[in-house]
Amino acid sequence: MKMLWFIPLLFAIIGLGVLALVEKAQSIGDSRTSSSSIADAPPAPAPAIKYPQPDLVCKRPTEKTKLQNYLFDAFAPYPIAGAAIIAAVNQSEGTPPEWGQGARGYGQRFGSNLAIAGVTTTTRYGLAEAFREDTVYYRCECQDVFRRLRHAMISTVTARRGAEGHRQLSLPAIIAPYAGTMTAVYGWYPSRYGPEDALRMGNYNLLAFMGENLALEFIYGGPHTLFSHIHRPAISGTDSTSASNR
Repeated sequence: MKMLWFIPLLFAIIGLGVLALVEKAQSIGDSRTSSSSIADAPPAPAPAIKYPQPDLVCKRPTEKTKLQNYLFDAFAPYPIAGAAIIAAVNQSEGTPPEWGQGARGYGQRFGSNLAIAGVTTTTRYGLAEAFREDTVYYRCECQDVFRRLRHAMISTVTARRGAEGHRQLSLPAIIAPYAGTMTAVYGWYPSRYGPEDALRMGNYNLLAFMGENLALEFIYGGPHTLFSHIHRPAISGTDSTSASNR
């Protein structure tokens, strides 16, 4: 019953992803319609001045970049800090009670949460490789806070795909959080835990994934930090150009 509040939030996140895809499809359709109308019109004289066009080529990550991003998402400060915070919450609530209190109990909870995060990240990157998706989080180059917030939330359940890097709903991003908690329940949690508990914990895991995206979006240490070399825009010229035009 305590997780009923999460269901509308989960549908809202997925709904944002669907709306973003529909909006993009409509914009592509409008651009094609305008292009066809321009093609039917008589040719106009060539302009005297040619303005340079921005580079709209999608920069796909190399295998080395994927490995760096995987290690960053699985073992860097963000998952470690997240595991420490969640372990403190679990410690205060006494869950699971079989693990007791004190340093030993906290250590078990911290190790469990860090392992769940590792399995989640490994599943997400592994399935993304099989589905030929790019689930790496790329910061929005826009300046508006609400657009950046929306971008971080949408990226929780979407991924880039194709040569042009279009965004779509991602099965690896949706499945991975539950794979992590299922592994924990059937791997090292007390035997009384079952699939219902794994699904409930998976909801929290997906919410934590969204929180990590928000941290990656809004916490930035400058151009010379490790973060700047790992998570960077995937498309050169597109996000920044569209942001400046809105």
